[in-house]
Amino acid sequence: MIVQMAAENNAYFIITMDQHTVLAAQFAEHFGNALFEPIAPRAQVLHVVANHDAGWKALDQMALRDPATGLPYNLVQTPFAQLVVTSKASPDFNGATHPYCELLSSMHSWGLYNGRYGMSDKVLLNNLADNNRTVADHMLTGELARQEQLKAALKADAETAAWVEEAHLFQNYKQLQFFDTLALYFNCVPEGARVESCFSHIPLSATEDTEITIKPVAAGVYALNPYPFDSDALELSFEGRYLSPVSAGEHLREALEHAVTQRQVIHLVAGD
Repeated sequence: MIVQMAAENNAYFIITMDQHTVLAAQFAEHFGNALFEPIAPRAQVLHVVANHDAGWKALDQMALRDPATGLPYNLVQTPFAQLVVTSKASPDFNGATHPYCELLSSMHSWGLYNGRYGMSDKVLLNNLADNNRTVADHMLTGELARQEQLKAALKADAETAAWVEEAHLFQNYKQLQFFDTLALYFNCVPEGARVESCFSHIPLSATEDTEITIKPVAAGVYALNPYPFDSDALELSFEGRYLSPVSAGEHLREALEHAVTQRQVIHLVAGD
Protein backbone atom coordinates (compact mmCIF):
# COMPACT_ATOMS: atom_id res chain seq x y z
CA MET A 1 0.00 0.00 0.00
CA ILE A 2 0.91 3.66 -0.17
CA VAL A 3 0.64 5.73 3.00
CA GLN A 4 0.34 9.37 2.03
CA MET A 5 2.23 11.87 4.15
CA ALA A 6 0.10 13.67 6.75
CA ALA A 7 0.48 16.49 9.21
CA GLU A 8 0.94 15.57 12.85
CA ASN A 9 -2.26 14.27 14.48
CA ASN A 10 -4.02 14.00 11.10
CA ALA A 11 -5.34 10.77 9.65
CA TYR A 12 -3.34 9.23 6.82
CA PHE A 13 -4.70 8.61 3.31
CA ILE A 14 -4.13 4.92 2.58
CA ILE A 15 -4.00 3.89 -1.08
CA THR A 16 -3.93 0.32 -2.35
CA MET A 17 -1.71 -0.47 -5.31
CA ASP A 18 -4.85 -1.07 -7.38
CA GLN A 19 -5.92 2.49 -6.60
CA HIS A 20 -2.44 3.74 -7.49
CA THR A 21 -2.49 2.01 -10.89
CA VAL A 22 -5.96 3.41 -11.66
CA LEU A 23 -4.42 6.90 -11.56
CA ALA A 24 -1.43 5.80 -13.66
CA ALA A 25 -3.88 4.37 -16.21
CA GLN A 26 -5.68 7.73 -16.44
CA PHE A 27 -2.41 9.40 -17.41
CA ALA A 28 -1.76 6.70 -20.00
CA GLU A 29 -5.24 7.03 -21.48
CA HIS A 30 -4.63 10.71 -22.26
CA PHE A 31 -0.92 10.59 -23.18
CA GLY A 32 0.10 11.86 -26.61
CA ASN A 33 -0.28 14.97 -28.74
CA ALA A 34 1.55 16.81 -31.52
CA LEU A 35 4.77 16.79 -29.48
CA PHE A 36 4.57 13.41 -27.73
CA GLU A 37 4.01 10.27 -29.78
CA PRO A 38 0.96 8.40 -28.49
CA ILE A 39 1.15 4.94 -26.99
CA ALA A 40 1.54 2.01 -29.37
CA PRO A 41 0.59 -0.82 -29.16
CA ARG A 42 -2.20 0.94 -27.30
CA ALA A 43 -4.27 -1.96 -25.93
CA GLN A 44 -1.28 -3.84 -24.52
CA VAL A 45 0.44 -0.82 -22.97
CA LEU A 46 -2.77 0.51 -21.44
CA HIS A 47 -3.39 -2.91 -19.92
CA VAL A 48 0.02 -3.20 -18.32
CA VAL A 49 -0.09 0.36 -16.99
CA ALA A 50 -3.43 -0.40 -15.34
CA ASN A 51 -2.03 -3.65 -13.90
CA HIS A 52 1.69 -3.06 -13.40
CA ASP A 53 1.36 -3.65 -9.65
CA ALA A 54 -1.23 -6.43 -9.85
CA GLY A 55 1.07 -8.69 -7.83
CA TRP A 56 0.36 -6.55 -4.76
CA LYS A 57 -3.35 -7.39 -4.64
CA ALA A 58 -3.15 -10.33 -2.23
CA LEU A 59 -0.65 -8.48 -0.04
CA ASP A 60 -2.83 -5.38 0.14
CA GLN A 61 -5.80 -7.53 1.14
CA MET A 62 -3.75 -8.86 4.08
CA ALA A 63 -3.26 -5.27 5.36
CA LEU A 64 -0.10 -6.06 7.30
CA ARG A 65 0.53 -3.63 10.15
CA ASP A 66 3.86 -1.83 10.48
CA PRO A 67 4.60 -1.85 14.23
CA ALA A 68 6.67 1.32 13.81
CA THR A 69 3.69 3.35 12.62
CA GLY A 70 0.50 1.46 13.47
CA LEU A 71 -0.44 1.78 9.79
CA PRO A 72 -0.10 -0.55 6.80
CA TYR A 73 3.46 -1.00 5.58
CA ASN A 74 4.29 1.73 3.08
CA LEU A 75 5.75 0.42 -0.20
CA VAL A 76 9.43 -0.46 0.31
CA GLN A 77 8.97 -0.66 4.10
CA THR A 78 7.04 -3.86 3.37
CA PRO A 79 8.88 -6.92 4.74
CA PHE A 80 11.11 -8.26 1.99
CA ALA A 81 9.68 -11.77 2.09
CA GLN A 82 6.31 -10.35 1.00
CA LEU A 83 7.71 -7.60 -1.24
CA VAL A 84 9.75 -9.92 -3.45
CA VAL A 85 6.72 -12.10 -4.18
CA THR A 86 4.95 -9.16 -5.83
CA SER A 87 7.84 -8.68 -8.24
CA LYS A 88 7.21 -12.01 -9.94
CA ALA A 89 3.45 -12.06 -9.43
CA SER A 90 2.86 -8.88 -11.43
CA PRO A 91 4.37 -10.17 -14.71
CA ASP A 92 2.70 -13.54 -14.10
CA PHE A 93 -0.66 -11.74 -13.97
CA ASN A 94 0.00 -9.62 -17.04
CA GLY A 95 1.15 -12.63 -19.03
CA ALA A 96 -2.39 -13.99 -18.97
CA THR A 97 -3.42 -11.12 -21.26
CA HIS A 98 -0.53 -10.85 -23.74
CA PRO A 99 3.21 -11.67 -23.81
CA TYR A 100 4.02 -8.00 -24.46
CA CYS A 101 2.17 -7.05 -21.27
CA GLU A 102 4.19 -9.69 -19.45
CA LEU A 103 7.44 -8.36 -20.92
CA LEU A 104 6.83 -4.75 -19.91
CA SER A 105 5.67 -5.83 -16.45
CA SER A 106 8.80 -7.92 -15.99
CA MET A 107 10.96 -4.99 -17.07
CA HIS A 108 9.13 -2.81 -14.55
CA SER A 109 9.86 -5.30 -11.76
CA TRP A 110 13.52 -5.66 -12.76
CA GLY A 111 13.92 -1.90 -13.07
CA LEU A 112 12.62 -1.17 -9.58
CA TYR A 113 15.56 -3.10 -8.13
CA ASN A 114 18.06 -1.62 -10.58
CA GLY A 115 17.42 2.10 -10.75
CA ARG A 116 14.83 1.81 -13.53
CA TYR A 117 17.50 0.75 -16.03
CA GLY A 118 19.75 3.65 -15.03
CA MET A 119 17.02 6.29 -15.20
CA SER A 120 16.75 6.68 -11.42
CA ASP A 121 19.26 6.98 -8.58
CA LYS A 122 17.01 4.84 -6.34
CA VAL A 123 18.54 1.35 -6.48
CA LEU A 124 16.59 -1.00 -4.22
CA LEU A 125 19.26 -3.71 -4.47
CA ASN A 126 21.76 -1.48 -2.69
CA ASN A 127 19.56 -1.34 0.40
CA LEU A 128 18.97 -5.07 0.86
CA ALA A 129 20.54 -7.21 3.55
CA ASP A 130 22.89 -9.92 2.28
CA ASN A 131 20.38 -12.76 2.73
CA ASN A 132 17.67 -10.75 0.97
CA ARG A 133 20.10 -9.85 -1.81
CA THR A 134 20.55 -13.53 -2.61
CA VAL A 135 16.79 -14.04 -2.91
CA ALA A 136 16.44 -10.87 -5.00
CA ASP A 137 19.26 -11.87 -7.34
CA HIS A 138 17.60 -15.23 -7.94
CA MET A 139 14.27 -13.57 -8.73
CA LEU A 140 15.88 -10.97 -11.00
CA THR A 141 17.85 -13.61 -12.89
CA GLY A 142 14.56 -15.37 -13.53
CA GLU A 143 13.00 -12.15 -14.80
CA LEU A 144 15.86 -11.57 -17.24
CA ALA A 145 15.42 -15.12 -18.56
CA ARG A 146 11.68 -14.51 -18.85
CA GLN A 147 12.34 -11.32 -20.82
CA GLU A 148 14.67 -13.02 -23.28
CA GLN A 149 12.14 -15.79 -23.94
CA LEU A 150 9.32 -13.32 -24.44
CA LYS A 151 11.36 -11.09 -26.75
CA ALA A 152 12.35 -14.08 -28.86
CA ALA A 153 8.72 -15.18 -29.20
CA LEU A 154 7.48 -11.67 -29.99
CA LYS A 155 10.27 -11.10 -32.51
CA ALA A 156 9.34 -14.31 -34.31
CA ASP A 157 5.80 -13.02 -34.90
CA ALA A 158 5.51 -10.54 -37.79
CA GLU A 159 2.68 -8.72 -36.00
CA THR A 160 4.73 -8.01 -32.87
CA ALA A 161 8.35 -8.01 -34.07
CA ALA A 162 8.59 -4.22 -34.26
CA TRP A 163 7.33 -3.91 -30.69
CA VAL A 164 10.50 -5.46 -29.28
CA GLU A 165 12.97 -3.42 -31.28
CA GLU A 166 15.02 -1.90 -28.47
CA ALA A 167 14.21 1.76 -29.13
CA HIS A 168 10.49 1.14 -29.30
CA LEU A 169 10.46 -1.27 -26.36
CA PHE A 170 12.20 1.27 -24.15
CA GLN A 171 9.88 4.01 -25.40
CA ASN A 172 6.99 1.99 -23.95
CA TYR A 173 8.98 1.17 -20.80
CA LYS A 174 9.77 4.85 -20.21
CA GLN A 175 6.13 5.78 -20.77
CA LEU A 176 5.16 3.26 -18.09
CA GLN A 177 7.74 4.68 -15.68
CA PHE A 178 6.44 8.21 -16.25
CA PHE A 179 2.84 7.21 -15.52
CA ASP A 180 3.97 5.28 -12.43
CA THR A 181 6.14 8.05 -10.97
CA LEU A 182 3.65 10.81 -11.80
CA ALA A 183 0.96 8.83 -9.97
CA LEU A 184 3.34 8.42 -7.01
CA TYR A 185 3.93 12.20 -7.00
CA PHE A 186 0.23 12.66 -6.19
CA ASN A 187 -0.29 9.49 -4.15
CA CYS A 188 2.59 9.99 -1.71
CA VAL A 189 2.17 13.67 -0.86
CA PRO A 190 -1.08 15.52 -0.09
CA GLU A 191 -2.42 18.70 -1.60
CA GLY A 192 -0.61 21.71 -0.14
CA ALA A 193 2.64 19.83 0.40
CA ARG A 194 3.42 18.98 -3.24
CA VAL A 195 6.28 20.99 -4.72
CA GLU A 196 7.76 21.62 -8.14
CA SER A 197 9.39 18.50 -9.51
CA CYS A 198 11.05 17.26 -12.69
CA PHE A 199 10.51 13.96 -14.51
CA SER A 200 13.30 12.85 -16.83
CA HIS A 201 13.54 10.35 -19.71
CA ILE A 202 10.03 11.06 -21.01
CA PRO A 203 9.86 9.85 -24.62
CA LEU A 204 8.83 12.27 -27.33
CA SER A 205 9.44 9.38 -29.72
CA ALA A 206 11.40 6.14 -29.82
CA THR A 207 14.62 8.10 -30.35
CA GLU A 208 14.16 11.35 -28.41
CA ASP A 209 13.43 12.03 -24.74
CA THR A 210 12.72 15.17 -22.78
CA GLU A 211 12.15 16.36 -19.21
CA ILE A 212 8.76 17.42 -17.88
CA THR A 213 8.44 19.89 -15.02
CA ILE A 214 5.34 19.85 -12.84
CA LYS A 215 4.46 22.81 -10.64
CA PRO A 216 1.50 23.56 -8.36
CA VAL A 217 -0.13 26.78 -9.64
CA ALA A 218 -3.38 26.92 -7.64
CA ALA A 219 -5.30 24.78 -5.19
CA GLY A 220 -5.49 21.35 -6.81
CA VAL A 221 -4.09 22.64 -10.11
CA TYR A 222 -0.73 21.52 -11.54
CA ALA A 223 1.01 22.86 -14.64
CA LEU A 224 3.20 20.56 -16.74
CA ASN A 225 5.84 21.86 -19.15
CA PRO A 226 6.04 20.56 -21.81
CA TYR A 227 2.50 19.24 -21.65
CA PRO A 228 2.17 15.57 -22.72
CA PHE A 229 -1.59 14.99 -22.77
CA ASP A 230 -4.31 15.12 -25.41
CA SER A 231 -6.56 17.65 -23.66
CA ASP A 232 -5.55 21.16 -22.61
CA ALA A 233 -6.99 20.62 -19.15
CA LEU A 234 -7.66 17.34 -17.37
CA GLU A 235 -9.55 16.59 -14.17
CA LEU A 236 -8.45 13.27 -12.72
CA SER A 237 -8.82 11.60 -9.34
CA PHE A 238 -7.75 8.68 -7.19
CA GLU A 239 -9.30 6.93 -4.23
CA GLY A 240 -8.14 5.89 -0.79
CA ARG A 241 -9.29 5.73 2.82
CA TYR A 242 -8.27 7.88 5.77
CA LEU A 243 -6.94 5.99 8.75
CA SER A 244 -5.29 6.85 12.04
CA PRO A 245 -2.65 4.54 13.54
CA VAL A 246 -4.08 1.34 14.97
CA SER A 247 -2.80 -0.11 18.24
CA ALA A 248 -1.23 -3.56 18.32
CA GLY A 249 -4.38 -5.04 19.83
CA GLU A 250 -6.69 -3.81 17.07
CA HIS A 251 -7.33 -5.32 13.66
CA LEU A 252 -5.90 -3.09 10.94
CA ARG A 253 -7.71 -4.88 8.13
CA GLU A 254 -11.06 -4.44 9.87
CA ALA A 255 -10.35 -0.74 10.48
CA LEU A 256 -9.55 -0.24 6.80
CA GLU A 257 -12.66 -2.10 5.68
CA HIS A 258 -14.83 0.16 7.81
CA ALA A 259 -13.18 3.37 6.60
CA VAL A 260 -15.11 5.24 3.91
CA THR A 261 -13.52 5.37 0.45
CA GLN A 262 -12.79 8.97 -0.54
CA ARG A 263 -11.35 10.73 -3.60
CA GLN A 264 -8.59 13.25 -4.11
CA VAL A 265 -9.06 15.35 -7.27
CA ILE A 266 -6.28 16.90 -9.37
CA HIS A 267 -6.37 19.25 -12.34
CA LEU A 268 -3.61 19.22 -14.96
CA VAL A 269 -2.95 22.18 -17.26
CA ALA A 270 -0.26 23.20 -19.73
CA GLY A 271 2.55 25.27 -18.25
CA ASP A 272 4.10 28.37 -19.77
